[in-house]
Amino acid sequence: MYGFKGQGMSLRSIAKKLGRCQSSLTRELQRNIKYGNEYSKNEYLACKAQQLAEKRSAKQHYKAPLKNPAIFVYVRKHLRAPFGWSPETIAGRLTIDHPELSICHETIYQYIYSRRKKTRGMHLEQYLVLGRKKRMKQNGRSVHKASKIREAVSIDLRPKVVNRRKQTGHWETDNIIGKQTDKSALSVTVERVIRVTLINKLWDRSAATKTATVGRRLNQFSNNGKRTVTADNGSENTNHKELTTLTAMLVFFCHPYHSWERGTVENTNGIIRRYIPKGVSIDTLSDEYIAAVEYKLNTTPRKCLHYLTPYEMMHKLHITTTK
Repeated sequence: MYGFKGQGMSLRSIAKKLGRCQSSLTRELQRNIKYGNEYSKNEYLACKAQQLAEKRSAKQHYKAPLKNPAIFVYVRKHLRAPFGWSPETIAGRLTIDHPELSICHETIYQYIYSRRKKTRGMHLEQYLVLGRKKRMKQNGRSVHKASKIREAVSIDLRPKVVNRRKQTGHWETDNIIGKQTDKSALSVTVERVIRVTLINKLWDRSAATKTATVGRRLNQFSNNGKRTVTADNGSENTNHKELTTLTAMLVFFCHPYHSWERGTVENTNGIIRRYIPKGVSIDTLSDEYIAAVEYKLNTTPRKCLHYLTPYEMMHKLHITTTK
């Protein structure tokens, strides 16, 4: 390069002859004439420039992410694509598309959740299926195979007619929590067929309070409106035997962490959250407001009821209450 320069050729002409970018030649000269030549500040020596380049390379501690650039490009391409692949899919497919390359899916996960500044700014976790900002434990949370509630009757033993939603009187119950510091909670009990919802404020989260409240509300219904109750494995349901004695209704328990087995009450909780958002203290809610929310839900037309309201369905099916 410097030989051509001595012949009076311009950098543009030299770059064209060497098949390089002009700016690359400019940077090469500036780097090595300014810092690399101890004999003359205006002379470029190729051998000296090569020594400096090797010295700079040795000083660099940057490690190419994901083993090498080829794997890096492959991972980024398939991870960031619309409806991109999971790290497991990327790692598995890489060996098929490029047999000479390989990477473990765990390495990709570690790169995505790396604490390095450069990686954090990319927000690569958004391209994962769940898009969690923090990584979960590899094996997830532990799941209890059996209920800890004494003498609990599994939902597997519940009459099959309940699943068909053809017979009234089958209820699901759950609690809604406000702030973690709250002493109180909301008891939500929903009928599976007509979708009538009962909401009550529990002044404490004890099993005795839950049992007394749910039992009092269910006993207001006629016999064709109370047959079974399905609950979760929360400690508030440990007095299920007392609830059966109080209401003559059988109580069944879902499998741990199987919230879909009480889909009706879970869906209703989501509707209630429109009126009582997460983070709102239950302690501050008045009984009048809670009753108003219950009335609103029971007087709203439902698509599943062919746009009748729960109260209208209750009247249509001749379910009476003492209230």
